[in-house]
Amino acid sequence: MRWDNLRLDDNLAAGQEAGGDAGALFPDGRRDVALPLIERGAVARTFDTPGFRGMTFYEVHAKSIVNRVPEASRMPFRWTINPYRGCQHSCVYCYARSSHNYLELDSGADFDTKVVVKVNAPELVHKKMASPTWPGEHIAMGTNVDCYQRAEGRYQLMPGIIGALRDAANPFSILTKGTLILRDIDLLAEAAEITDVGLNVSVGFVDKELWRSVEPGTPAPARRLEACAALNDRGLRCGVLMGPVVPFLSDSPAQLEAAVSQIAAAGATHVAPIVLHLRPGTREWFFRWLGAHHPGLVSRYLDLYGRSAYAPKSYQAKISGQIRELADKYGVGRPRPGSGNGRRPEPGRLAPFGIPGPGSRPQADGLAPTPDPPPACPAPSEQLTLL
Repeated sequence: MRWDNLRLDDNLAAGQEAGGDAGALFPDGRRDVALPLIERGAVARTFDTPGFRGMTFYEVHAKSIVNRVPEASRMPFRWTINPYRGCQHSCVYCYARSSHNYLELDSGADFDTKVVVKVNAPELVHKKMASPTWPGEHIAMGTNVDCYQRAEGRYQLMPGIIGALRDAANPFSILTKGTLILRDIDLLAEAAEITDVGLNVSVGFVDKELWRSVEPGTPAPARRLEACAALNDRGLRCGVLMGPVVPFLSDSPAQLEAAVSQIAAAGATHVAPIVLHLRPGTREWFFRWLGAHHPGLVSRYLDLYGRSAYAPKSYQAKISGQIRELADKYGVGRPRPGSGNGRRPEPGRLAPFGIPGPGSRPQADGLAPTPDPPPACPAPSEQLTLL
């Protein structure tokens, strides 16, 4: 096996003594099976509470937490923090799924149910911020898996991470589908007093039936937009990543208008649409879901995507144009009546997702520039996702 040097068989009991359900990691009669890419002494835990039933959490001590984005990436940031790997949100389209293969776990059910937790993440961020070699550059969070997935309610890593960034006055941004971000609203407000803080919630559509089917572990779209409104009312700039727009399922004019109108009502500072993309690992899992729930669309998807991970540029341009018109119609970025601030991002200062970027400017009133697609082949350990 690739990770034979990480076998835990000589000290399996240590994990159980530490309170973990380490035995559950090994098949019956086998105590010599390695945990993939998990260091010696890691603890695996399972919980019976409804929100965590069927989940396994691998608690590890990471060697580093502030990771450099591959040079080939076209993402508008250079550094990321990802305290978790794997995600309970279980979005069938999430292209971070393939990053689980690097751990020798599968990109389907394992990604949804086996989550790596970097329990020492806050400590590592404090150390990194104190390092004389750290340049103080912008750090993006929520770019691999959601840092406010349900596991964060138990492990509470983000307050320590945000606190370390605040203390260092280090700029950062967060993208999330999790309403748990409101737990940390005071910390975010404190950080925003001394550094640039960019916030975005991800809401690709507002159709409840579609949400329950493709994003079963996430808060409802309406709840995410309520979180966006609360953040903006507190004086924190928060926009919406309208992603993904799912071809033939959430892209009708009526569906797009319903989403943008609700995004505007939430007081979002901007909206940035992203069309569904299907990278290897995700593509297979998504088509499995599509065949089970919408078999009549399989051939249309094969025609639209062919062998590419991305929909044709003409289709993407059409969606962007429709969202641009709707953002202008509904006044995305304008203050809501009775809102606490309604501040809009300064032109040229904020790129999509609230991330500083040179030369960035809105394409239209309240519409953030559509970001370039992610790199074709990022390093396995640095897989990025915006969803």
